[in-house]
Amino acid sequence: MSRTGMCPRVLIVGAGLAGTATAIRLLRFARRPLEVVLLERRSDYRSAGIAYHRDGNPWDHVFNIQAGRMSVFREDVHDFVRWANCEADRRGWPAPWAEIEFVEQGPAPRRIFQDYLNDRLAEARREACPGVVLVEADGEAVDMEVRSTGVEVMLRRLAASGLGAGQGSEPTALFAEHVVLATGLELREQPFAAEVLAHASFVRNPYSAAGVQKLVTLPPEATVAIVGSVLSAYDSAGLLLRQGHSGRIHLISRTGTMFRAYPGGHEHGVLQLPCPKTLLEPYRNRAEFLARVRTEWETACSTVAQDHPDIDPMVVAERVAKAWEPHLPEAIERIPSAELRRLLDEFGTLIAALRVGAVEYTMAVIERAVHPADGSVKLVLGEVEGIAPTESGRLLVSVAAPGEECAIEADLVVSNVGRESDYGRVGQSLWRNLLRRAIAVPHERTGRGVEVDGQGALLSVGGEPAGPISAVGVLREGDEIVRNGRTGAFAFNLAAIKNQSIAVAARVIEQLEIQEDGLAQDIAQYHGHVSNMEEAAPIGFEEAVTLEVRRLATRTRSERELLDSRLDACIRSIGGLPAPLLEASRRDRLMRAVAGRAAVERLTDVSVTPRQLRRHLGIANAEDLEG
Repeated sequence: MSRTGMCPRVLIVGAGLAGTATAIRLLRFARRPLEVVLLERRSDYRSAGIAYHRDGNPWDHVFNIQAGRMSVFREDVHDFVRWANCEADRRGWPAPWAEIEFVEQGPAPRRIFQDYLNDRLAEARREACPGVVLVEADGEAVDMEVRSTGVEVMLRRLAASGLGAGQGSEPTALFAEHVVLATGLELREQPFAAEVLAHASFVRNPYSAAGVQKLVTLPPEATVAIVGSVLSAYDSAGLLLRQGHSGRIHLISRTGTMFRAYPGGHEHGVLQLPCPKTLLEPYRNRAEFLARVRTEWETACSTVAQDHPDIDPMVVAERVAKAWEPHLPEAIERIPSAELRRLLDEFGTLIAALRVGAVEYTMAVIERAVHPADGSVKLVLGEVEGIAPTESGRLLVSVAAPGEECAIEADLVVSNVGRESDYGRVGQSLWRNLLRRAIAVPHERTGRGVEVDGQGALLSVGGEPAGPISAVGVLREGDEIVRNGRTGAFAFNLAAIKNQSIAVAARVIEQLEIQEDGLAQDIAQYHGHVSNMEEAAPIGFEEAVTLEVRRLATRTRSERELLDSRLDACIRSIGGLPAPLLEASRRDRLMRAVAGRAAVERLTDVSVTPRQLRRHLGIANAEDLEG
């Protein structure tokens, strides 16, 4: 199939948040001609995915976290708020959003994030180096085969200028030197709802246009049952309550977990806490392990409350949970796989509630409605066993509660999205074929996501790289748990995707350039000399890394080109370290790759907040310094 010139091609499968963020980084990082193909099977999900697309997010759906944490660039924490206040096209926005000045700690509607990502993608395309192009294609990847020089991907319903025809039912082959998988959330089958999936009173996906329509047109006195009590359930309940719903709303929760509201003026922070030593003891049994965790947790929370009186009590749990993440991989190593999966299943929602809250805009309406005296929202503790239609046209929800069973008859039943984390069960053709070919392998330890290495490269059977294929987003959940201690949605939320997009894009560009220069055999050996390089030329190497950090963090092409030139001069000045047998140009090229890897490590450092990161990297602005 034709391509733009003869430059390398990178195909990104999935154009939601993860795919778009990675495309932006590729367009900004590439210094040589490159074709970036951004493929999406649902045009309404482009630059949005299920979480942000406009048709599934009415104006009352706001971000769970504050607007100031929604920048797609970790190194530019205020970017989203600046865009929303100064660049966003507010024509057609309803009150109060049309007149609001967004602030770092305040709310923002999720639906505008699609416009934000579209604008930042367009900017990256405009500011890309000559020969670096973006092709936005509609279509579905259904299979792929690894070749010696890249990957051949089979596509259906392909439609994109410059990629050739493919509108018919026959698959079209597209060759790419590298593939990035960013396929996003997969819906889980829900056996309890098998009888009512097509019923008019059942909403399988509340973030679909049809689901939203049913919620906004529901009579105000109707009885509603919402399966789940996590943040997506609050979106549905909040939407009903804000439009004056007066009927009973049942939140059916297996754990009874309720999230907390962030205090006013809350600012994200990172604490450094010592490793909870008892968690590193041998795993004996579940009860003994949970007792150890509970004791360590209570001690850590008490210590933080005592040593940091400036931290609001409402976010002490969040600070401890975040501080524990670097220590969790070592503790997780001691837990047998079957037990680990069981613990993640049972406590995933609780961990999420400890690790994050929700903005007051969302929680205020929910907390008022669940008040035991006069609230219209009732929390029902138990697990849904089945949903069946009644003769009246309503739905009967059977709930197995502790020690009893109950039934709720409702005019509308809303099921939370229900993410499928076991890729052995995903029904999408692409994933069935990737697993059949052993190009992808379900994550062994957790059963969540697929096996990848530390840079996000897809691993096949035996732990070897499957080919030039990388993954970003939810696909990496299991690896993020065991490698970085992030659990549940924190393995693929915006914060994780920011870092993954940087690391994957930088690694893809490095590999393409190294292969083009014929240096693929030298890079591994050369990278092993980093410590020697830092010791022998600490000032020169530090300057090179700093310049590369700034280049990777820069949005305008002219400034990147200037930094690129300075970086080349800096590397040449370091001289013949540490591989004197290589001729100068090859040695300099390899040294640049090593400096690039060090720069990526600094840009993705999660031990500090984004604002602290900018200060440490020397790219802070007045807004950061005031904070």
